[in-house]
Amino acid sequence: MIHKLMHVFALSEKGAKDFVRAVIWCFLCNLSLMMPVSVVILTIQFLLDCLETGASPLDGLWFYTGAGIAVLAVLFVLHYFQYASLYLATYKESASRRVSLAETLRRLPLSFFGNRDLSDLTATMISDCSSLDQMFSHYIPQLFASVFSTLFIGICMLCIDWRMALAVLWVLPVAVFLTVGSKKLQDTFGTRNILAKRAVTDNIQECLETVRDIRACSREEDHLQKLDGHLEEAERCAIHSELVTGAAVCSAQAFLRIGLATTVLVGIGLLAGGELSFLYFLGFLFAAARLYDPLGLVLQNIAATFNAKLQINRMRTILEQPAQTGSEVCEPENFDIVFDHVKFAYREDEGVLEDVSFTARQGQVTALVGPSGGGKSTACKLAARFWDVQGGKITLGGLNISQIDPEALLKYYSFVFQDVVLFRDTILENIRLGRRDASDEEVYTAARAACCDEFIQELPEGYQTMVGENGSTLSGGERQRISIARALLKDAPIILLDEATASLDVENETAVQEAISRLVKDKTVLIIAHRMRTVSSADKIVVLVGGTVAEQGEPGELYRREGVYSRMVRLQSESQNWVLE
Repeated sequence: MIHKLMHVFALSEKGAKDFVRAVIWCFLCNLSLMMPVSVVILTIQFLLDCLETGASPLDGLWFYTGAGIAVLAVLFVLHYFQYASLYLATYKESASRRVSLAETLRRLPLSFFGNRDLSDLTATMISDCSSLDQMFSHYIPQLFASVFSTLFIGICMLCIDWRMALAVLWVLPVAVFLTVGSKKLQDTFGTRNILAKRAVTDNIQECLETVRDIRACSREEDHLQKLDGHLEEAERCAIHSELVTGAAVCSAQAFLRIGLATTVLVGIGLLAGGELSFLYFLGFLFAAARLYDPLGLVLQNIAATFNAKLQINRMRTILEQPAQTGSEVCEPENFDIVFDHVKFAYREDEGVLEDVSFTARQGQVTALVGPSGGGKSTACKLAARFWDVQGGKITLGGLNISQIDPEALLKYYSFVFQDVVLFRDTILENIRLGRRDASDEEVYTAARAACCDEFIQELPEGYQTMVGENGSTLSGGERQRISIARALLKDAPIILLDEATASLDVENETAVQEAISRLVKDKTVLIIAHRMRTVSSADKIVVLVGGTVAEQGEPGELYRREGVYSRMVRLQSESQNWVLE
């Protein structure tokens, strides 16, 4: 049962056990609400007996007063444990759920993120998790407990008087049918509501990410009109979703109250015929009044569970994604990277690499060059197992990287990508991200090697300067140099450079190239560059065109072949003489 709950509600094992405990405590709390009814009926029976016998009721009232106090104490204890099992356990499971999602996302291949909307993932991590917190603390455990307590009380009623029990309970299946029968309609409008909210989130995120381009093109009004349209659609979908759910639940709850009328009518008939005592009649009235409250919650919770199911399914699509796994022990013989007839595509029928074979040897700089879209960046990322190949294999020191755990593999890699990511922290800590245990002096050395020290010293607080959101206070070249310093600090045996010097001026480019040259001794260096000057001193050139290796070899050798590489060198040489006229 525990494993079933884990699957259905996307719970951890501890969360599933806490859920069972919460249901049990809610069940006991629902039953305990019948205890005051029993005390009242017994007290009335005692007073009636006193009237018949002429005995003084004062002595007996102390007993029933004590019984009432004891009932209140029991109610307090039960509700205390219900609170602890519901709310405290729910919030612990909420933290566990978020950590589990984060851990799952951490181990998923990048292909997953390429096929998913990032704002949708954000909504799942934040909005869906928050909604489920409320569901599991206010609705779902109470739903199960209410069903069980209603069945238990109904069986007890049937044992006492089946006619009165039917008068109380006959409305229940009809009310449940009204709620459950509208499930498909509720799911349809609930899904539309989720999609409409996601469209609003997408539009806002797009605006924040492209605000510079929107202003530059004077498209603010058009974008705001588009956002207004999404907001109106989201509002409309939310109203429709609430209306459908509210109509189903309110209709069912209204019908449920008819049971109280039938209880009175049937009870009066049996009471008039002498087939039912007044106290039993009164007891059934009290029981019906107490029973319909949790039943109304049952109907409300059923509808809430439908909505929760949509969010749980969205979350489960993440949790059940196949993660990249492999051996946690990675001890390669050397750090040669070998592409052996590699085939890869981001989507079916859209091949990016086809039968790519080359070797990037340890202690050498291997440059990937070629026209845009040739597969250079893809090959570089495949070498670090950001994606898994669909054909062939990539080995590191003789080990197939698809059989190595990504974390065990990536400790051997340092990266400098074309798109630099910096965190909202100091420059010192952004560089130290390359190696968390690095001393300040080691950070300074790496910064000087990457030609960062000069511009950092000119900042108001030097290395303690906050760089802003994704380094917004720095120029593109400065961000890239910090990224290079981070990679150099890690001092990994493999360095992957994707357009590492694209944002640097000639002077800094030369300096960084010299620094890299000093630090790549006995390391495997895979570099991507469009500037032929950047890779002129590489040990090996691999030319990728249309996802295939057009040619490979030493720069001088390739230049003499008069092939693709030679043509690219000549074109860039000619472009250097271009001037505005």
